[in-house]
Amino acid sequence: MESGAYGASLAGGDFDFMSFIKQPQTIVRILSWIFSIVVFATITGEGYVNPSLLPDTKCMFNRNDSACGFGVGIGILAFLACVVFIILDAYFPQISNAKERKNIVTVDLVFSGVWTLFWFICFCVLANQWSHTTEVAGIPVDAARAVVAFSFFSIVTWALLTTFAYTRYRRGVSDLDQGYTDPAKDYSTPYPSTSAYPPYPTSGPEGYQQSPFTPQNQEHPAPYQPPSY
Repeated sequence: MESGAYGASLAGGDFDFMSFIKQPQTIVRILSWIFSIVVFATITGEGYVNPSLLPDTKCMFNRNDSACGFGVGIGILAFLACVVFIILDAYFPQISNAKERKNIVTVDLVFSGVWTLFWFICFCVLANQWSHTTEVAGIPVDAARAVVAFSFFSIVTWALLTTFAYTRYRRGVSDLDQGYTDPAKDYSTPYPSTSAYPPYPTSGPEGYQQSPFTPQNQEHPAPYQPPSY
């Protein structure tokens, strides 16, 4: 568990690639990245067919080009977002500013929640259009079913990412409520008091004796006497 606001107290540590890959959030994000590739690549490569008696290619989901376009758009944006968030996850331990960490976690939470909803809509649209597809001649049935299935899997993975982001966000808010102070903005630490330093000597050390070259009667010099010849 990260300590400090959004884990800010652990900032500056060395990057451990193996530990990063084994994190549940990283594993789920990589799965989301793969699922998005399957969806948009399958639709782009096999989703448009040329049915009989029609001169132009049409979407394999009930000839609804909007359904294919929606799936491709959601998949490409999810693919790019996964790449960005994986980079941010790797760079996250190096960020010492708690405010910057909060912004990253907030964006992750909002985007993951929105994309969970979008994947749900995409799954419903594709499944509905596929159920209404009557002419399957010349249509790659396995590809269509794979698109629908991986759209559903994406709902699960993005919901998990939303849960991870929400847990990290709540943990950071809890740490701030407990009085955490950002080290980069902590001006409350006073300077060391003068009592922490030894006193400057104002007089000579104990046992000090006057220099033998100093006249003893310097304050009352003897009267001047001219030399006698």
